Amino acid sequence: MELRALQYFIAVAEEQSFTRAAARCHVAQPSISQQIGLLERELGEPLFTRTSRGITLSAGGETLLPYARQCLALLAEARAEFVGRNHLLTGRLAFGTVTGVELTRVPEALGAYHSRYPGVEVVVTEGTSAPLLAMVSQGQLNAAVVAAPVDPLPEHFGSDPVQDGQLVAVFDPDRFCLPDDCVPLAAVAEHPIICYTATSGLRPLIDAAFEQQELKPFVSYTANDVRLQVAFAAQGVGIALSADTDPALDRLDGLVCRPVEPSIPFQKVLVWRRDLNPSAPLRAFLDVWRDLSAASEDHLAQPDAGSPSAAPPVAHTSA
Repeated sequence: MELRALQYFIAVAEEQSFTRAAARCHVAQPSISQQIGLLERELGEPLFTRTSRGITLSAGGETLLPYARQCLALLAEARAEFVGRNHLLTGRLAFGTVTGVELTRVPEALGAYHSRYPGVEVVVTEGTSAPLLAMVSQGQLNAAVVAAPVDPLPEHFGSDPVQDGQLVAVFDPDRFCLPDDCVPLAAVAEHPIICYTATSGLRPLIDAAFEQQELKPFVSYTANDVRLQVAFAAQGVGIALSADTDPALDRLDGLVCRPVEPSIPFQKVLVWRRDLNPSAPLRAFLDVWRDLSAASEDHLAQPDAGSPSAAPPVAHTSA
């Protein structure tokens, strides 16, 4: 079984087309077809089901795909490892993240990583928590920032906190008459709600909070981009339940932002697979991340005697 054949197999599986796979691999289509044919004969069963609508993975193809990905990932890790031994780290860091991390250590860490290891290609994938967790688990991403799920992470995941926050109600006070200080979830449930999609790590937290209060809210709009949630709220289509840490809430233009009761806290975390030997690019990133975390903790542990006491946080209001 040749690694080149596995590479072509993965390309066809992901592109669902021999033509697109050939273009992706920069080879002629007959070369792709020949290698897939040899692979099928070697394994003794077809890897794809061909129909008038295109091609899909057969049962055999579904079985082979994770093994093929793991083989190529291990090869890339081996190459990066030996380059790293010569202190000339190259390779690829596949990093995933949810939205709203602009003001966390994530951009700083990726910037510091580039400064230390300019030879590493960093590919950042934006998405929601559930797909990103699956991609880390399957080895498609080296690490990702996600919302910590309701249930504990599997034991094979390593994690480190990134950001703590809570969900808040964002609405037009001229359209919705709600308390000025803290909004009960029961009051929110009386109106249409603008909420995160089902694949967001924050949606299960919101659903669980309503269920605990025995409330059945009507979700009228879903969006994971808080800027879009705010835009919907400005149109008066409902009350948005948004992460208070998102920079989009810094400018609300006529809307107000209120905490909800009971509160719905959340935490964003950095996750990676710790049951596998980490690749050299991932090990290097985790070193950078821990250095920044330690520096941040040291800074917080040393109070500035000349600084005034920190003012208590205030709720977002219209600009």
